[in-house]
Amino acid sequence: MNIHHIANHLNELANESHTGFNFDCLPIAGDVDVLQVTIAGREEIPIFVSVTDDQVLCIAYLWGEDEVKQESRSEMLEAMVEMNIPMPLSSFSKIDNKYVIFGALSVTSSLGDVEHELAVLSDNSLEVINEMADYLI
Repeated sequence: MNIHHIANHLNELANESHTGFNFDCLPIAGDVDVLQVTIAGREEIPIFVSVTDDQVLCIAYLWGEDEVKQESRSEMLEAMVEMNIPMPLSSFSKIDNKYVIFGALSVTSSLGDVEHELAVLSDNSLEVINEMADYLI
């Protein structure tokens, strides 16, 4: 599996998606090739997909450290930890100064599984932003 295979599958789905979403994919070349996936109506939260020998990693950037109310940062982090387990197929992390939500799949996963992961990650991203709004500027 590679990002081009995933992109072709998602772009060809159109209205045949099992998730009900329309995907738009843009490969980004680099040291590690990345696929930027946007979902129609949710363009403000793209998901970035990379494929290694072991996993398909899907990451959505949520907000920057500079967008966090510093006086409630500890409460936000605790709320994120508490939300981590009940949140389906996703976990929190931080990359540099950006908070992210991510999911990972096996490279042997089906393209349907990748589509499902992207849909759930997108849903979770919206839910997390809504739940954490009080901690953000």
